[in-house]
Amino acid sequence: MFKANTALWEKYAPLVKQVEKPSRYLGQEWGAIESADKPDADYHAVMIYPDTYEIGQANQAISILYDALNADGRIYCERAYLPWVDMIALMREKGLPLASLETFTPLREFDFVGITLPHEMAATNVLETLDLGGIPLHASERGEGDPLVFGGGPCAFNPEPYAPFFDAIFIGEGERADVEVALLHRKLKAAGASRAEVLRALSEVRGLYVPSLYEARRVELSDGLFYEVARPLDESVPKTVEKLVIQDFDAVKALPEPIVPYNELVHDRLAIEVLRGCNRGCRFCQAGMIYRPVRERNADTIVAAVAQGLACTGYDEVSLTSLSSTDHSTIVEQLRRLNRSFHGTGKSVSLPSQRVDAFGVELARLIAGEKKGGLTLAPEAGTQHLRDVINKGVNEEDLFNAVTSAFEAGWGSLKLYFMIGLPGETDEDVAGIGDLCKRVLWAARDAVPEDQRAKTHVQMRVSVALFVPKAVTPFQWDGQIGLAQIKHRIEVLKASFPESELRKKNIKLAWHDSATSYVEAVLARGGRECAPLIEQAWRNGARFDAWSDQFSWEAWQQAGEQAGVPILASAMREYAEDAPLPWDHISSGVRKAYLLRERHKAQQAMTTPDCTFGKCSVCGVCQDLLVYNRTEGPRVASPSEQGRMDAASGTIPAPTAASIAKLRQARARKAEQADAAGEGEVRVHG
Repeated sequence: MFKANTALWEKYAPLVKQVEKPSRYLGQEWGAIESADKPDADYHAVMIYPDTYEIGQANQAISILYDALNADGRIYCERAYLPWVDMIALMREKGLPLASLETFTPLREFDFVGITLPHEMAATNVLETLDLGGIPLHASERGEGDPLVFGGGPCAFNPEPYAPFFDAIFIGEGERADVEVALLHRKLKAAGASRAEVLRALSEVRGLYVPSLYEARRVELSDGLFYEVARPLDESVPKTVEKLVIQDFDAVKALPEPIVPYNELVHDRLAIEVLRGCNRGCRFCQAGMIYRPVRERNADTIVAAVAQGLACTGYDEVSLTSLSSTDHSTIVEQLRRLNRSFHGTGKSVSLPSQRVDAFGVELARLIAGEKKGGLTLAPEAGTQHLRDVINKGVNEEDLFNAVTSAFEAGWGSLKLYFMIGLPGETDEDVAGIGDLCKRVLWAARDAVPEDQRAKTHVQMRVSVALFVPKAVTPFQWDGQIGLAQIKHRIEVLKASFPESELRKKNIKLAWHDSATSYVEAVLARGGRECAPLIEQAWRNGARFDAWSDQFSWEAWQQAGEQAGVPILASAMREYAEDAPLPWDHISSGVRKAYLLRERHKAQQAMTTPDCTFGKCSVCGVCQDLLVYNRTEGPRVASPSEQGRMDAASGTIPAPTAASIAKLRQARARKAEQADAAGEGEVRVHG
């Protein structure tokens, strides 16, 4: 049994009294796994979210992996989060290490240290976490007594900027792989394997990338810039690491053992993941590419998980989460059943991800029951031309129907998300944002029932972000727009809104800081040359870069000069379509040829329909990874989506379970033939 480090806690305790939100550091929450619960565990793991407790504890990925690892009696998994700046200062002053919440064990004493990579602006926090935990920053500097440091999450699909800091990085869905890897490491340690031998063995696990087994090759550009691409050190190392995918998502535990926090979280409610994946094909969206295919949970599974979760946590609100929850084929059934069970209890259900074209009258009336706060929709672009360029798949009719339905049903406020700086954008597209918002506001006012208008003040918040090109998207070859272009487009944006509505605060307009977007763009599409950039920025004082009051543009600019990776020029860099890319050795299953085809269609403002409505776009996920879309019922296309399907050409029927099974059989026969011919064994990677 792993015992609590009471001596270390006694040194922490006086500090907790001196900082903001002491509950961040207490642990001992209802639902946390205690050491007494794992008497036979001999392998020690910790899952870390590299930000504050209230953000990390709300993260579903950490909860899922924490639960999965603790489900095995041989593994005791704990949690850790990055302390806030006030606590960090005190810890460094007193020489105290970052420790786990459950037993206050320093990070350096664990066997398995897992750090999620949720977004690019958490990069310096990863280094802060390692340094506070007493773990050498670079994997190459760790000895036999140091833990293995694992990464995973969305940023893992371009792992190179973080590669030197991790021993191994999970690519894809890790609920089962984390346990497999932990037990393999446990077995190898018991057998006396060296660190190098362990890493070689781990490289043979499907979906696990071991950066030290790949070398960085420099690619020089004509403008003096450069980037690095990775290639295997020898033939025993997989040339391509394929992502892990869980086909039968409904069979995965829907409700991890919930932990009830002491302080308020950023999403302070029960969360149940209703589906995984999205095939809408928005060309700017990395998540919509890397999480394919679509796999839905059964309505019975979801409703049962909600009931159990609310009963054991005391929450009065549940959020049905996914990339696009309203796309679930049985979402209306789920909402009806939950609202019936919530009647008279004060409990409610919310959908954080609402598609414009899926938000109809019935959904508007079902969401949140009688608690109707703000409605959030994301048209992303102000004109139909630009929405077609980015393959958003919605038109103005969809948006106005959604808004009208919602305000007829009693909603009172609205938030709309847009982007500027998208490929192919013109001044007319930017000005279209203000024009569209004006007409939406008027439509919302008109939709309020007459008997409610006297006491309903319709308000609209408009948030505009700068487009950031991401790896594994059709826009991965495109760069950021320059500072002068940003300034110009912001002026066009402001001028497009009616002054009277802004002055009366009926419309509140906000846009995101461009400086953070530039850093994000560099790390999103950079290679291993970005690792020294991240480290230098951290040494210059950068941390908590996602927090506007903590972000230091000066620290990053200086780091760019010191590391030879200029921020602005690197963010604006375009990649040649035939050039090797830093993430080419990582496979999401989405073929590069498909992304390139989508880029060319974007340049012609041509759309591609969602394949879950019946037609395959041949992205490659089903064909190459041998998985397929799995829905609980038929999905009904909106009029605009049906229009995209009717206009599509060159499509084939969507893969089915039967067709995938035939592909698997064919591949198995081919592998057997290769083995019989002495062409080498089939690798675990497949």
